[in-house]
Amino acid sequence: MACMSVLTRDEAQNRAQLIDVHRCTIALDLTAGDETFDSRTLIRFGARADADTFVEIDPAELRSVTLDGRSLDPALLDDGRFPLKDLTAGEHELLVDARMRYSRTGEGMHRFTDPSDGETYVYTQLFLDDVRRVFAAFDQPDLKAVFELTVTAPEHWTVLANGVTEHTGGGVWKAAPTPPVSTYLVAVAAGPWHSVRTEHRGLPFGLHCRRSLAPHLEADAEELLEITRACFDRYHEKFEEPYPFDSYDQAFVPEFNAGAMENPGLVTFRDEFVYRSAVTDTERQRRAMVVAHEMAHMWFGDLVTLRWWDDIWLNESFAEYMGYQTLNEVTPASPGGQPPRWRGEGTWTDFGVSRKTWGYDADQRPSTHPVAPEHVEDTASALLNFDGISYAKGASALRQLVAWLGEKDFLAGINTHFERYRFGNAGLAEFIDSLASATERDVHAWADAWLRTSGVDTLTASVDTVPGRWTLTLDREGGRPHRVTVGVYDRDLGDGRTLTLRERYETDVPQAAVPQARPGTRPALVVPNDLDLTYAKIRLDETSLETVLRGLSGIPDALTRAVVWNSLRDMVRDGDLAPSAYLATAAAHLPEETDVALVQGVLAFASGEVTDHYLAPDRRPAALATLTDLCRDLIRRTEDGDHPGLRLVAVRHCIDAAARPETIAAWLAEGTVPGGPELDPELRWRILARLAVLGAVDESAVAEELRRDPSATGREGAARCRAALPDPDAKARAWDAMFGSDDPSTYLFTATAQGFWQPEQAELVRPYVARYFKDAVAVAARRGPAIATAAGRWAFPAHAVAAETLKLGEKTLRKADPVPALRRQFTDRLDDLARALRVQEA
Repeated sequence: MACMSVLTRDEAQNRAQLIDVHRCTIALDLTAGDETFDSRTLIRFGARADADTFVEIDPAELRSVTLDGRSLDPALLDDGRFPLKDLTAGEHELLVDARMRYSRTGEGMHRFTDPSDGETYVYTQLFLDDVRRVFAAFDQPDLKAVFELTVTAPEHWTVLANGVTEHTGGGVWKAAPTPPVSTYLVAVAAGPWHSVRTEHRGLPFGLHCRRSLAPHLEADAEELLEITRACFDRYHEKFEEPYPFDSYDQAFVPEFNAGAMENPGLVTFRDEFVYRSAVTDTERQRRAMVVAHEMAHMWFGDLVTLRWWDDIWLNESFAEYMGYQTLNEVTPASPGGQPPRWRGEGTWTDFGVSRKTWGYDADQRPSTHPVAPEHVEDTASALLNFDGISYAKGASALRQLVAWLGEKDFLAGINTHFERYRFGNAGLAEFIDSLASATERDVHAWADAWLRTSGVDTLTASVDTVPGRWTLTLDREGGRPHRVTVGVYDRDLGDGRTLTLRERYETDVPQAAVPQARPGTRPALVVPNDLDLTYAKIRLDETSLETVLRGLSGIPDALTRAVVWNSLRDMVRDGDLAPSAYLATAAAHLPEETDVALVQGVLAFASGEVTDHYLAPDRRPAALATLTDLCRDLIRRTEDGDHPGLRLVAVRHCIDAAARPETIAAWLAEGTVPGGPELDPELRWRILARLAVLGAVDESAVAEELRRDPSATGREGAARCRAALPDPDAKARAWDAMFGSDDPSTYLFTATAQGFWQPEQAELVRPYVARYFKDAVAVAARRGPAIATAAGRWAFPAHAVAAETLKLGEKTLRKADPVPALRRQFTDRLDDLARALRVQEA
């Protein structure tokens, strides 16, 4: 794929001043073959003055372009842009007829054939500037229009779109016209879908997936619909503006690059959310949060849309905050009095350990940026900002805003905003003005401090005592104001391990930099930001740190434990706590932990970062042994069957940490872990991948497992296992699949990359470390942003924590000019590597 020119902010502003787009009528023919489809677009627009402009399209063949009945030369197409010269003021019609390419990388119109049954599915992903891969458009978010779609598809297919679709015969489907929406939100999904349909509040609701996943969707359909209805109703309680579209379909589509996409009326999700294998209740909760997140976008992003991509946070930060907060509010009790498995209680605990850490990490890298940057130059730069800052940090900032402003005024400002900019566009200034209309507080100053600055503040506690009282001082490194809840805990005199809450009180920083006196004896533990309402790194006072290292499992609330675990995590990353001390704390306290999200989060950091990167290679075997013993403790503790989620997490990590093959090979042969669970496809492929790393299986075992599970997920599992085999020929084949071929989908590329680099095989893969930087640059330039991101994120030799790796990467950044998506990944991965080196040296 050739890299197309990117749209700049200045170009978009100039074009928005020149034209208004009224209506786009699009006809797509999906019966033209396996490689291409036909696209015919009629754009009705008005020009305010005589001028030149351009329309975007990236065809396999541009057949014709007609402006106001006058044929234009298709050869004028240049770098994805077709020039419209000498436009006159007034109304115009532009007709573009083209043959377009299907995508294999999840960009544009993605085409997928299910290996389970041979059925084919296509769907669009037009975000951020991939509209031109499907139809001609003035592609920028502030040129909204009404879209009318007609799709011709094979007779046995169903076509879904933003509006209700009708089959008019002969494989032709017509979608109801949309309200005014942005180009990137137009959506089509076509194929022999398995569908579950219902109605709610008079609107058609639907769930859709591949036919081969039908039994799994049916098993979870009521749960998904229950979540959808509950969130839909709760948003109508929060928002005065009703849901603005004519239907609500949720399609679970294959090989989807993102978690989900908020196309109005047709949300697309990665179909891993249709669970083939056992998952924890926390994972069900995360799926529910994604449902809530995408539904929030119907208002934040779809009804009112950013004007340009420097206001990504107006989409993503709000949807992230609303997803977690709303899910926390809507969990119903079942008839037996028990909450559902997707229960929303504890959502902020999961946010703290699985999402907020994403924001903290991103905000401490050289690539950090403000939540609301003042100027994003072009669409390529904008794409890089869909990261932990725009999502997790932005959501954290909004949570802090609500704590400071109060929810009543916050929602009043939001509803004013919806009323003012309904089906239009708005930026930061307009939103802050809407908030300001609902409160006496200085939200403009708040926005400057929180949204226009980058980096993480650090709040450091110190405690002093005098007879009869103690004082807390919170020193701030950074410049943001914070409203925090301080938790004060005493040791239970009965067992000496349990901690009891003495009090919680609110305080503001920087005022808390002045010592604040409290009555009573010195507490055993003082936790700043106890309810995790602000976004800052926390450093405990010396006594409190000693308390948590010895008694973390005795803290009564999971959210407080999450704050403490994050503080320990930050200390390891900053070189203030030995990685071995973190592992020892995990080994001491996780066997007593009851919150699955915390166990998952702590084990993920302990294995993925501490063991694989922060400890020197010669200390890794001992760390794996510690993790194995910890997981076995959890497995023994859950033998009664009361904690299946904890047991599943422990089994997964026990497999991943196995240093010898005998135990997990016996599990695979017997098809079960003693005492359960039985091995489902996910666990079987996980065991086989670890056995491949250890050299305990060969290609024939992988082929046999693939015959057992010939699904798309099975193909990915096989690719991962084959790349993990400790064999020079297997490594060469995997490398060629990633970097020498343009065939693998993004999913197969990622699976191969995940298997390739293994710490146990450092000597075997050493020659590939230098090759990586050259080959990654080439494949990224050749295959586009999705593969560039995968090559930088998953194929990076993260195990090679060495100064030589750092020098190779820095030289590549200086001299090779990687495409923006790969440059960002290189920047982040190299910073992670440099941090790991510092931690190892410390």
